[in-house]
Amino acid sequence: MVGLKPSEVPPTTAVKFLGAGAAACFADLLTFPLDTAKVRLQIQGENQAARSAQYRGVLGTILTMVRTEGPRSPYKGLVAGLQRQMSFASVRIGLYDSVKQFYTPKGSDHCSITTRILAGCTTGAMAVTCAQPTDVVKIRFQASVHAGPGSNRKYSGTMDAYRTIAREEGVRGLWKGTLPNITRNAIINCAEMVTYDIIKEKLLNYHLLTDNFPCHFVSAFGAGFCATVVASPVDVVKTRYMNSPPGQYRSPFDCMLKMVTQEGPTAFYKGFTPSFLRLGAWNVVMFVTYEQLKRALMKVQMLRESPF
Repeated sequence: MVGLKPSEVPPTTAVKFLGAGAAACFADLLTFPLDTAKVRLQIQGENQAARSAQYRGVLGTILTMVRTEGPRSPYKGLVAGLQRQMSFASVRIGLYDSVKQFYTPKGSDHCSITTRILAGCTTGAMAVTCAQPTDVVKIRFQASVHAGPGSNRKYSGTMDAYRTIAREEGVRGLWKGTLPNITRNAIINCAEMVTYDIIKEKLLNYHLLTDNFPCHFVSAFGAGFCATVVASPVDVVKTRYMNSPPGQYRSPFDCMLKMVTQEGPTAFYKGFTPSFLRLGAWNVVMFVTYEQLKRALMKVQMLRESPF
């Protein structure tokens, strides 16, 4: 590594792991209201509490929440969201390259699309296994509707939510919706990571862009759009099922069937606009930050290892 710039030194697995978690948390801080708006639109029409406030569009949903529930309402569940990203994004994004190399045949210079898809599915499933309880708590907070300071709150805080769910629904309640979430995140991870990987590779190979902000922006935007299109139906089912009270749905499949029969197939794309705005913005912020963090962390590591 002597004589190499930080941008030319391959980042270590530890750097990718920490960088992905930190970048994902930063992206969540900036885009969390869009995610909350997406959840509210997805569950609209599902229960009486959600029907009490009619949401129209992304901005309309956020403004309605601020007006009826206070200015902090779009950030409900943020603590659980940040906990989720540190345990979730670190695995699914930070370990993607390592798992991709594991699946690549020895001696092969080219990484096939199949290998990338396998890597995306693997890290996506691994991440859900680690972070599912944080996702359940995040969605419960985001979906809860409060009329004001005097209204009843089911959870007094994030840790109380973990304890209450475990006490009332058992430990399995914290892992509710694991199967649809694994499916969703395997799809999203493939769409995000594989699309970003391929677009960035083509832009660099054909010398259309250099490895800097414009390249990362274009690649991340394309990844966010692909992820939204393919994952939106699974995302809606996951949100409905994880937010439902015990007994409302027998299984994720039962939830899907009831959505089709009661609301029609368009219900699977409820909240599509905020989903795209959120995933598009989240991917741009996350990947751009991630690339810069990797370089910064490698620069720090090189300085520490330097004998001078």
